[in-house]
Amino acid sequence: MNLSYDIIIVGGGHAGCEAAVAASNLNAKVLLITIDMFRFSQMSCNPAIGGIAKGQIVREIDALGGYTGIVTDQSMIQFRMLNKSKGPAMWSPRAQCDRVKYSINWRNILENTINLDLYQGLVNDLIIDNNNVIGVITNLGIKINCKAVILTCGTFQNGLIHIGRFKQEGGRISELSVKGLSDKLLTYGFEVGRMKTGTSARIDGRSINFNILEEQKGDNNGNFSFLKFNKRGIKYRSCYITYTNEKVHRILERGFKDSPLYNGSIKGIGPRYCPSIEDKIVTFHDKKYHQLFLEPEGNNTVEYYLNGFSSSLPINIQYEALTNIKGLENVKIFRPGYAIEYDYYPPTQLKHTLETKIINKLYFAGQINGTTGYEEAAAQGLIAGINAALIIKNENEFVLKRNQAYIGVLIDDLVTKGVDEPYRMFTSRAEHRILLRQDNADDRLTSLGYSLGIVNKKRYKRYTSKYFKINKLINFISITKIEPNNINPFLIKISTSKINQKTKLLNIISRPQVTILELMEVCDILKNFINKNFISTDEIEQVEIIIKYSGYINRENLIVDKLKRLENIKIHNNFDYSKLKSLSTEARQKLKKIMPTNIGQASRISGVSPSDINVLLIHLGR
Repeated sequence: MNLSYDIIIVGGGHAGCEAAVAASNLNAKVLLITIDMFRFSQMSCNPAIGGIAKGQIVREIDALGGYTGIVTDQSMIQFRMLNKSKGPAMWSPRAQCDRVKYSINWRNILENTINLDLYQGLVNDLIIDNNNVIGVITNLGIKINCKAVILTCGTFQNGLIHIGRFKQEGGRISELSVKGLSDKLLTYGFEVGRMKTGTSARIDGRSINFNILEEQKGDNNGNFSFLKFNKRGIKYRSCYITYTNEKVHRILERGFKDSPLYNGSIKGIGPRYCPSIEDKIVTFHDKKYHQLFLEPEGNNTVEYYLNGFSSSLPINIQYEALTNIKGLENVKIFRPGYAIEYDYYPPTQLKHTLETKIINKLYFAGQINGTTGYEEAAAQGLIAGINAALIIKNENEFVLKRNQAYIGVLIDDLVTKGVDEPYRMFTSRAEHRILLRQDNADDRLTSLGYSLGIVNKKRYKRYTSKYFKINKLINFISITKIEPNNINPFLIKISTSKINQKTKLLNIISRPQVTILELMEVCDILKNFINKNFISTDEIEQVEIIIKYSGYINRENLIVDKLKRLENIKIHNNFDYSKLKSLSTEARQKLKKIMPTNIGQASRISGVSPSDINVLLIHLGR
């Protein structure tokens, strides 16, 4: 066994896998250590990727050369674009995946990545020398040396599973927890907290009466990856919708005396935006029902995940409640829902690179930073992997800004504001979301990935070809005019005003009632140009978004330019806030704890007021 690497990654979940491939593709010699090599990127909760804001993150990971989008496309059994009735800034891709196939596809990528070794084991200590991490120690006492370490332990550090009054140590059901590592990090000066998450029962599809349930089909014409994985031969599956009722709620309430959420057994903080069914009926006590989704686990299994019914109640209560839900009267449970408590490290202890402030070249990524969700974890893993590879080569760090990516928003929120509950991404968290659309993630990030060396030439050439055609079409539309008699019958048909003179196609397409695809049917010159240049439907859609929302986009770019001024005012890393008596006491305490790198970051810290920022600006000569 090789006992020396550039980078060691601890944990084979979504964060660990993205970190491992990213660092390896940047020519670092990497070892990925995981407890179970049959569960790479295991979908511990529902078998789906994406959703509101999360879909944007996956597109960004893909644009930067990550693999979550590719694996999703390869494992997909249903695709939907959410929020299509709203503006394009809100559109969010989501896919149901074959759970087993998803993990197998990830393993295939890992095993075929140059510079990457895999090892099944458990790390319970770090080797620290002069405030630098230089290796890890496994539970077998094996010491492996390295130049950087990325911890992506998920829910495994001191993981404790709850089902009613039953407790069992574990990082997932029937899997080991990691003991000792949190205690060691405490001795190094890290703050450690507890969080809680949960999952739903898995049920036997053969015991479900689908005939009386509402079927939810997918769009099945979309991809996550900009590489457009060929989906021929994929067998698509439907999800199904059912509901709780008042009788179900009364049954669940009978179990509250044995619920770890309400009898004091669980000390960790739970996710407010993904509550258990117990929390739902307490918080929304006036609601007579809650919507539930039956999601297939794959094409080669009868197992279903009941989305919306996360629970840690006793198994007999879970079963009785389920049998009183429409379509589940004869349900059989494969395994019950459960809650899990685990250790996390408040992320204000990190830099924007996800390197810790306490120990050099030690990185944290994923749920141990207080986040929830596969997508948030994968994004952190990608950024940690990139920066670990850069730091050992003495190259400049890679940090995404809030106006560049949802990933930038995610990490800035974590390290600047910290978390008081499991962090989940929403479109509302991104103040520049009109710029951070899922359709333009490659335009925002692929050039950055190529300059880093993580995006290969083939992908980059495909990206440049796409935007060459997009810009060519925009230019054509901007200069080409159409006669009134050629377009007016169409305009009347779609209930928009006629034109009285030759008008540029740009002005016609700017109207909300007009789509380019519909206009092509009555405008031969536009249709011929698009066909001649082999412009795809996705490229046409993006041109339409750029044209229709150009006013909003331009206004947002002006706001970004103004905010950049604050980001460009740097604060040196040994700034002594205690000497500035004009700052409020809370501001001094928060600024000293976070140690922001610039005025922009300082202004986003909770408890730092505009007057405090003015004090800093005056002190810095601004």
